[in-house]
Amino acid sequence: MPEQLIWSPLQLGPVTVRNRIVFSAHLTNYAQDGLPTEQHAAYYAARAAGGAGLIITEEHSTHPTDWPYEKLIHGFHREVIPGYRRITEAVHRHRVPIFAQINHNGGQASSLYSRLPVWAPSPVADPLFREVPKAVDATEIAEIVASYARVAEHCAEGGFDGIELQCSHSSIVRGFLSPATNRRTDDYGGSLGNRARILLEIVAAVRAAIGADLALGVRLCGDELIEGGTTIDDAVAVARMVEATGQVDYINTSIGVATASLFMIEASMHIPPGYSMFIPSALRTAVDLPIVGVGRFKDPLQAERALQEGQCDLVGVVRGQIADPDFVAKARAGYTDDTRLCLSCNQECVGRMGLNRWLGCIENPRTGREADGVGEARPVTVGRRVLVVGAGPAGLQAAIAAARNGHHVTVLEKAPQAGGQVRLAATVPNRAEFGDLVRNQLHEAGRSGVEIEYGVEATAASVLARRPDTVVVATGSVPSRPWWAPADETRIADVRDVLEGTAHPTGSVLVLDELGFHHATSVAELLADRGCSVEVVSPGMVVGQDLGITLDLENWWIRAGAKGIVQSTELVPMGVEAGADGGIVLNLQHHPTGTMHTREPDWIVLAVPSAPLDGLHRELRDAGVDVHLVGDALAPRRAHAAVIDGERVGAAIPAADRTPALQG
Repeated sequence: MPEQLIWSPLQLGPVTVRNRIVFSAHLTNYAQDGLPTEQHAAYYAARAAGGAGLIITEEHSTHPTDWPYEKLIHGFHREVIPGYRRITEAVHRHRVPIFAQINHNGGQASSLYSRLPVWAPSPVADPLFREVPKAVDATEIAEIVASYARVAEHCAEGGFDGIELQCSHSSIVRGFLSPATNRRTDDYGGSLGNRARILLEIVAAVRAAIGADLALGVRLCGDELIEGGTTIDDAVAVARMVEATGQVDYINTSIGVATASLFMIEASMHIPPGYSMFIPSALRTAVDLPIVGVGRFKDPLQAERALQEGQCDLVGVVRGQIADPDFVAKARAGYTDDTRLCLSCNQECVGRMGLNRWLGCIENPRTGREADGVGEARPVTVGRRVLVVGAGPAGLQAAIAAARNGHHVTVLEKAPQAGGQVRLAATVPNRAEFGDLVRNQLHEAGRSGVEIEYGVEATAASVLARRPDTVVVATGSVPSRPWWAPADETRIADVRDVLEGTAHPTGSVLVLDELGFHHATSVAELLADRGCSVEVVSPGMVVGQDLGITLDLENWWIRAGAKGIVQSTELVPMGVEAGADGGIVLNLQHHPTGTMHTREPDWIVLAVPSAPLDGLHRELRDAGVDVHLVGDALAPRRAHAAVIDGERVGAAIPAADRTPALQG
């Protein structure tokens, strides 16, 4: 067996990395008033402590005209330097190098925050921001180049070990490199050599500013995935130009454009791991500089394979280390089963960014709260006997949090296996990775000493008989029919009925999407794969509208089209009646116009709000038990809310009010 490359050191100019795993640059929304925060320092330090070979921070803006989103670090202000020092000192305590990524987003931005015109190579509006930028003149280009050098100086003064120039998915440099957005006819437009001129000028200016003691890298886009955009051949040619300067120490890679093809940059679980590795592979063949490869790596074995196959020299693992900051250390020690595998669900990392919230993780409540101490063990003097009813994500997280602090935890689950609705969600096409949430929680619960009893349906009497000190009720929710759907109509089923196999729709099926997420779209695909003729109807403007923030919407459209799934929007159910042939007639009102429409499917499948199953909680509360309600039993929501509920309640359980001598 060949020697593992993943743990071998590598030289990046003056910087030595101890292993080949990079915590690559990604947005966090942790900045406040344009400045880095204590949360930045705690966040990066946790990944350094977890063994990352190299950390590259999120982008730092190089110019006042660049303010595309609210919580951006304004690297052009000297006020950032104390914050930089807090970050670098926190990371260096763990003997890990940290680079700063610097960038100007160019035309992929808005004037909403800056109140200044957006700058770009040409007046080409970005499809997301839809704002026509100002084409920069020669004087402004010189100002841009100088601003990169100034921010690089700030980073050097702040203790960073290197600088990475973001020239890939959202950058004014990418705008110059791409023929789709660079329509200039001067020395900065036309040929690829001219389009790359500003990049080479920035490289020279930054190297002059930081000297030889700091590393310098360039992140390039290998394929923009847009009409007339940068291709892999262009990227290879630019990489050769960058290497020829003799001033760059490595090249990082990317795919897509952060607006038009963002769904391919931060790909969800529907996209296979390693999907963009053709880019670093091509660059590594063309140049001698070390190459960083990225592309949804969630397992150290995947990273090792890419290195062994010569596709890259380092591997960027972002979401894997967001989910588990000890990703590298666990892999290095051989404890891969202990790794909290990333789900690639994009709900609390990418999705929260899209909602202008700070970065978190659906399965790790500590992510984004490192500076607050969330998720840390706070051992109690005397543990309580804690009984958790329900082994879904809320119940398991409550059990984990309570056991972490020293309580004695037992979980009762009426089903033969754990997971609740998460287990069902993982059974649909291309959603199997979502089941890793259950796998991860079960493994952590087991290591924490949590006991789980399956096939046990808890009642108030049986709970009281166990004499617990504290009870956490995590019994979930149950399907609920809307007012217009008769309870005795057997051809109307909930999505859960379909996934559990208690309903078997055939023929033409209308799936009603009132949740706007994977519930309707996943079941629609499942039924289409089974040969049904499927139409998804939504009262909203878009079927599965919340899939947009997790970057699943575009690929859903592609798959729905390929499977013949019809999508109909802005239609509100108003009632059902019997058809002439005994079928179902669903009356629908077109919300904007008030006009009425009908459908006559063989089956109706409901993706609608469910009802909390909280009866046990009420009974125990009335009996005077110290009882808490979490997850869907409290209020039906999505998995991230269930995990947060469980963590909050489990971590807050106090010590027992009896002495150790009397315990038991």
